[in-house]
Amino acid sequence: MSSFEAIFGNPPEVEERAPGRVNLLGEHTDYNDGYVLPIAIEQQTSVSMRRSSRTRYALYSETLDDIVYFTLGKSPEEHFATYVYGCLIEAQAAGVEVPVLDIYIQSNVPMGAGLSSSAALEVAALRALRTLTGFPLDDVRIAQLAQCAEIQYAGVRCGIMDQMASSLAGTKEALLLDTRTLERRLVPLPPASAVLVLDSGVARTLATSGYNQRRAECEEAARQLGVSTLRDVQEVSLADALPEPLPRRVRHIVSENARVLRAAECDNAEEFGMLMNASHLSLRDDYEVSVPQLDQLVALLQGHPDVYGARLTGAGFGGACVALCKLGLLQQISEAVLRDYSSMGLKGRVLVPPSFV
Repeated sequence: MSSFEAIFGNPPEVEERAPGRVNLLGEHTDYNDGYVLPIAIEQQTSVSMRRSSRTRYALYSETLDDIVYFTLGKSPEEHFATYVYGCLIEAQAAGVEVPVLDIYIQSNVPMGAGLSSSAALEVAALRALRTLTGFPLDDVRIAQLAQCAEIQYAGVRCGIMDQMASSLAGTKEALLLDTRTLERRLVPLPPASAVLVLDSGVARTLATSGYNQRRAECEEAARQLGVSTLRDVQEVSLADALPEPLPRRVRHIVSENARVLRAAECDNAEEFGMLMNASHLSLRDDYEVSVPQLDQLVALLQGHPDVYGARLTGAGFGGACVALCKLGLLQQISEAVLRDYSSMGLKGRVLVPPSFV
């Protein structure tokens, strides 16, 4: 509260939060109408707001120590501001009377690591706007508006997984989500297991990576196969006649959907871990979104006796990997793995949980 007042001269009227997320299984399936299994993380983004008498919106990021001024008539040039700008525009289109605002962002969600810092920002901003205006936006509608904001104004043709996870998932149970119907249910982690997320040290941004290209390839494969999306492919061999790399893209999407559905019914940590390991191989070889540093880090995790399974997460192209580990051993596992990673001349860090860093 005092930080907001120090920047804007008055305390905020509202403050709302939203968590980042890590995706356990279901990578690149969401924009193919598929199944995903994300879980929220403890790190959160906070957005505070106050109605302003100014003629322009003022947006301050504590992390970047930067303040941006804009109107709703023109998108700001600063990338972090485009997410909030997009949310305000989408909320206005949905019927919200959006006043001129002073906005303050605080976040400990790691940026550039694939843990949905952008979705946390979008959802927190829309939650704050909902509280401020009293406009009846439910959590699903907030996720939908946040997704539209990221597509239209941040340049990422994302699915809805990240926004739904940030809006609806908890930190103790994963969210099994059908991204076509938005049917969902919470799924507990296997007994005596816990989630560890390590950063490869390779920064990435989806807007300038191969993310949009992968989506375009999936859409072209679906067009040539005569289906709405790759979720509807019943037999992978039907894609064999397509030009490369389309058959491999189809193979990943179909097999990844199957892994998510199997994991959601699995209460065995070893089996769950095997599905994560298979997912990484598919992402590396068929979807081609890994990088050598991620492969090294995942291999070290998979080789640790107290790790059930590991894979890249957050779409790949750098960023983080997630591991399912034996409960109570996360610090020992992370220290051993990062020590070996460092011996290769590579620098990683623990992202989740952050408590022992």
